[in-house]
Amino acid sequence: MPSSETALFQSGIPSFDVLLGGGIPLRQSFIVTGTPGSGKTVLCSQVAFQAAARGVPVVVATVTSEPHDKLMGALSAFSFFKPEVLGEKLFVISAYSALKRGPKEARDLLLQTVRERGAAMLFIDGLRSIRDLWQDEARLREFLYELGIGLAASNCIGLFTTEYTLERLMALPEATTVDGIVSLSVQTNGSRRVRRVEVVKLRGRPHLTGEHTMLIHEEGVEFIPRLEATPVDFQDEPPTLKRKGFGLPELDALMQGGLPELSTTMLAGSMGIGKTILAMHFAADAARQGEKTLFVSFFDAPAMLAARARRVGLDVGPLLRESRLMFHYVPPMEAEADVLVRDILRKVDALGVQRLVLDGLTDLELAVLDPGRRRMFMASLAVRLRARGITSLFTREVPKIVGTELDFNDAPVAILGENLLLLRYVELHGQMHRIMSVLKMRDSEYVTDLREFVIKDTGVKVLAPMRSATGLLTGQARPLGTTIGGLGE
Repeated sequence: MPSSETALFQSGIPSFDVLLGGGIPLRQSFIVTGTPGSGKTVLCSQVAFQAAARGVPVVVATVTSEPHDKLMGALSAFSFFKPEVLGEKLFVISAYSALKRGPKEARDLLLQTVRERGAAMLFIDGLRSIRDLWQDEARLREFLYELGIGLAASNCIGLFTTEYTLERLMALPEATTVDGIVSLSVQTNGSRRVRRVEVVKLRGRPHLTGEHTMLIHEEGVEFIPRLEATPVDFQDEPPTLKRKGFGLPELDALMQGGLPELSTTMLAGSMGIGKTILAMHFAADAARQGEKTLFVSFFDAPAMLAARARRVGLDVGPLLRESRLMFHYVPPMEAEADVLVRDILRKVDALGVQRLVLDGLTDLELAVLDPGRRRMFMASLAVRLRARGITSLFTREVPKIVGTELDFNDAPVAILGENLLLLRYVELHGQMHRIMSVLKMRDSEYVTDLREFVIKDTGVKVLAPMRSATGLLTGQARPLGTTIGGLGE
């Protein structure tokens, strides 16, 4: 009995093979369905050309009177298109005349061509055209059933496209005749239209379930599985006792030397409070300690980040030149969270990153278009970072500059908060002050003092504990007695 490894055909699209549980099952036939423009022909043509480029004979059958050169011309814009394989390993035929004569004639033509060419794959583009031509459910069912048997006997994969929504296809005999179904869709999300793929059915094979992101670019089709749907190589180990500091002695002292190694930390604060500057200190300290560090920003390009750091006495230029600290800018454009995280994790792996800063967690959160999966997405991201041996810091904006609402429990990003540092403005005697507090550190001791901190050209300085006012965390402080205490220098 063949093993699962030998029973699979590599599609030539690694991300497609991941969805399929390793590849296309041999001797099976499956349908790729979707409305016009969803990418069916591009996907199947890419699989066909990739196979032919590896020396695997493929037969492509068109079922309309449209000339072949029109189809090939449309595909020629993609890099997978290799004109040198046409007529050598990839053979394009028209089954239109045979289909007009009947199911037996069409089936015989297709199977004879497969046998003559020694083809390992038959791609039929447009089953719906066959249905429209015959207008006969029984004839179509018989054609697909006998074609499937013939292809299996010839050790050939059947790959068919049809123009139906998934709901419509599942009510048709095609759905029960084939071994597998892949659904492509273009969905509306606000003013955006996003592509999705779902492996609905795959006989005898485990595969990734649910919908996943689909992209079409000049290389062809690419799929990005949902982050939380893919397995993680995770080792269950106890936490280490090491600390990762900010390089700011007064702040690190509040946390017994810094953040616990391999933990995830949320640095939350009001707009303009200094989140990016503190995050930059965390990244720079890591780089000075010899740790590869990646700073991902949704706000500032690298030159702007470096300039902002210099203005507060933090020169990261040498660290950048020595590639101990690296910036990655994510410009404001329409992108989905799975794509963003895929790109970030690729950089992390390629660079051997040990500390990660993500400046602008809200932007990543909103890039998860389905609100229902945001918590699981964030949890999956945290697990993946820990499994890679990374200590991570995420900044998040608190909507109100001052106010009494400080509840993060219902926020999807709360799952990231193994540690939570809060920065707030407080108004006292007509002046605004910056305060910070360590609200949470999982399985670790920390100091609960509220501290004022200042950001000047000479740097960031954390001041003494504040004992002379109440209501500081609400941002609406009330003085005790006649002195301000720790507020101010």
